[in-house]
Amino acid sequence: MSADRDYYELLGVPRDCDEQTIKKAFRKLARQLHPDVSEEPDAEVRFREVTEAYEVLSNSETRALYDRYGHAGLRSGGFKPTDFDIGGLGDLFAAFFGDDIFGAGTRGAAGRQRGADVGAEIVIDLVEAAHGTTAAVPFELAVACERCGGDGGEPGTTPVRCERCGGAGRLQQVSRSMFGEFVRTQPCPECRGRGEIVEHPCTECEGAGRTVERRELKVDVPAGIHNGQRIRLTGEGHAGALGGRAGDVYVLVHVRPDDRFVREGNDIYTQVDLTIVQAALGATMTVETLDGHVDLELPPGTQPGEVRVLKGKGMPVLQGFGHGDQRVLVNVAVPRHLSDEQRRLLDEFDAASDEHTYRTDESFFDKLKSAFR
Repeated sequence: MSADRDYYELLGVPRDCDEQTIKKAFRKLARQLHPDVSEEPDAEVRFREVTEAYEVLSNSETRALYDRYGHAGLRSGGFKPTDFDIGGLGDLFAAFFGDDIFGAGTRGAAGRQRGADVGAEIVIDLVEAAHGTTAAVPFELAVACERCGGDGGEPGTTPVRCERCGGAGRLQQVSRSMFGEFVRTQPCPECRGRGEIVEHPCTECEGAGRTVERRELKVDVPAGIHNGQRIRLTGEGHAGALGGRAGDVYVLVHVRPDDRFVREGNDIYTQVDLTIVQAALGATMTVETLDGHVDLELPPGTQPGEVRVLKGKGMPVLQGFGHGDQRVLVNVAVPRHLSDEQRRLLDEFDAASDEHTYRTDESFFDKLKSAFR
């Protein structure tokens, strides 16, 4: 969408409106802006904008994400607007609402249904999530029949027009009551909404227009992806009935826990273990990062619970710029088993110590603030 226009503004609804208000506003704008109806030069662009706005706001999950983080949140969450072919208005409303506001609709509209979406899952390591990876996703998929091209008829034969619905694919039933006339529209049971009857079904798919095959897709996982986010592969789902548009594939990404790191947002946390001697005298320790090992200088008098920050060594910002930090927690190991000689030496050290030996440069509250930072 150009300039990331506000979705609520596009539909002309307040931010606290309910689902019915959003649906009503979209119906009204779709009737006005559909290229089959409007003569305005930018009608198609505006129509796609309001359709994208409705696609986001009519779904509670994407609406909550948009309300909190805006367009950037949607992009980080893997949302991409549906790339659809603009057909008739009847097809459009049938796809979104499951009905056709124009009664019988266009010929065969009900038969050419959009294919179902496919859900898949992958599991990757935290290091793969940090650098991005390509994963193979196997699943079973309904695809257009190669023999009949998806129309369900045996090659060389021609479907005949359905006599019951006159080729419309839908039947209307008018009922009268004290409140007026009610028109009920339903798919024709004879031709199943297709408007045509296949007298000679395809021998490969038995007239369904689709067959099932096992496929494997390569999914590009972006660097910085979070556990539980989904990747949408447009048009890679089940084939539509009788030539309808294919559905999408939604890949749920699980990031496997790593024993070395704990992730919080774009920051990661690790721990370095020191002996009391190393903590007192200072030491150079090797610390693991997402990009390999680095040396960390720890000065004399390093205290347990201190946190050292490695700038830019955290996770990359998903679909953005920069990296988080790696925060290294210092743990000082206290001896549990001492020999007599070690105990004697520690007693001598304790006897030679005074207030200056343990003098701190920070108060208790300063340490507390540092820990929270």
